Amino acid sequence: MTDSDEGTRGETGDAGDDHAADAHGDHGPHREEFHEDPMGHTRATAGMTVSELVDGYGDAGIGAAAVNEAGDVLAEMFANEDCTVFCSLAGAMVPAGMRRIVADLIRDGYVDALVTTGANLTHDAIEAIGGKHHHGRTHDPEKSAREHDEGLRDEEVDRIYNVYLPQEHFAEFEGHLREEVFPALEADRGADAEGGGESDGPRDGAVSIADLTRELGRANAAVNERDDVAEGPGVAAAAYECDVPIYCPAVQDSVLGLQAWMYAQTAEFTLDALADMTELTDLAFDADDAGCLLVGGGVPKNFTLQTMLVTPRAYDYAVQITMDPEATGGLSGASLDEARSWGKLEKDARNASVYGDATVMLPMLVAAARERVE
Repeated sequence: MTDSDEGTRGETGDAGDDHAADAHGDHGPHREEFHEDPMGHTRATAGMTVSELVDGYGDAGIGAAAVNEAGDVLAEMFANEDCTVFCSLAGAMVPAGMRRIVADLIRDGYVDALVTTGANLTHDAIEAIGGKHHHGRTHDPEKSAREHDEGLRDEEVDRIYNVYLPQEHFAEFEGHLREEVFPALEADRGADAEGGGESDGPRDGAVSIADLTRELGRANAAVNERDDVAEGPGVAAAAYECDVPIYCPAVQDSVLGLQAWMYAQTAEFTLDALADMTELTDLAFDADDAGCLLVGGGVPKNFTLQTMLVTPRAYDYAVQITMDPEATGGLSGASLDEARSWGKLEKDARNASVYGDATVMLPMLVAAARERVE
């Protein structure tokens, strides 16, 4: 059938067509859901910017439309100078190469609080003091998957999907903590005690997790500069230098937490898991507007969202990047509309969810949003 054939089909005067017209009236069926908004077609040309590409996604459908909406929400959130922005960061974002993006967001004033995992902080510190992650592969075509990983075990190389990390870097990280981080925290607590200050922890020597991450950032920056490390000082250092708090509610589920526990076996040192709650809640309570960028799910996502449950407000903006399906009922895949039912998002909040690999989606969304704002 040609276009001209299709265009003349309704002009045949056929009785069946007349009957259909009578059934629906002269103007077709009554439609409340449908609003005329024809699909366009995204362009991809040489020289176009990331923001232009994401703008063009608005002409398309399915995932492209979601990316376009997320870019709009993120740009509006970043442009709002009265908005306190919380960023949650789960998954292996630092080993996978997202470290500089997050550090730049902090340094350039786009993030007011970071909620992340002990794993990301561990890998961030390893790079700050001179270690490197390396390109690897998920399997060796001449070996079984098990044989491939058994071989890495013998070579003392840890694998994170297609990223390799030699195990000696963890020993260097342990030395960094024991020489540069933990003693400084003990000294600070001792000075507070001598000065008559009250301890926020359950016993002498207790520190908040935010105190630990702040000290880690200070030490990372100091060693990075002292040893003239080629790689930048990273996320925790940027947060320390910009006075942006880092919360790590499940720190014990990481090498950082494991080393803190081991150090506590022979020192007057422990972490107070509840001490951060007041600081984080105050930050949310005092916000004029509040927004969140949720990268991945898990504890960081929930810790970020649940903060609003003890304030008289909720998030005005929210963007999440996840690969988890909603149908499993897990928090990582839970929609932001579901969060609205809990009172974590305002009823009229602008929110968008992007389902895809965060190592692909996060750089795209951040670049597009920053281009619009800057």
